[in-house]
Amino acid sequence: MPRTGSRPRRKGVLPVLIVEARFYPEIADDLARGAGAVLEAAGVLYERLAVSGVFEVPGAIRLVARSKRGRGIGGYIALGCVIQGETDHYDHIYREASRAVMNLSLEDGLAVGFGILTCPTAEHARVRAQPGKKNKGAEAARACLGMMALKTSLR
Repeated sequence: MPRTGSRPRRKGVLPVLIVEARFYPEIADDLARGAGAVLEAAGVLYERLAVSGVFEVPGAIRLVARSKRGRGIGGYIALGCVIQGETDHYDHIYREASRAVMNLSLEDGLAVGFGILTCPTAEHARVRAQPGKKNKGAEAARACLGMMALKTSLR
């Protein structure tokens, strides 16, 4: 459901869709809290959409963006976490997800904030997801808002 903070919604600013991979739910929640706090402080409405893993994030964004619903979305925030394991699966997932999210920006012209963590350990991921200075969800929200403003200025 759309959410707002205590500040009124900024007139003329479309809402943002946060697409979050839920494979590591605690990390996803922390990233989403950071993103939501930035959006609320800016007076921007947002919704959260959960997908199973990082690999599904760019596909979900593209599906929504190309749907009727996507016309009412001003920007997207890709959130999730890939933790390095004993195989090279990690390398394939983060490279392809990163490339696909970049393509959403370059090919589809979407305003996208990238907040997918790629970490060697769960502890590294928790540090980068914790609310506060290092929260990558908050950084992704600021990037998304910046791209939305750039798109608006070019119209």
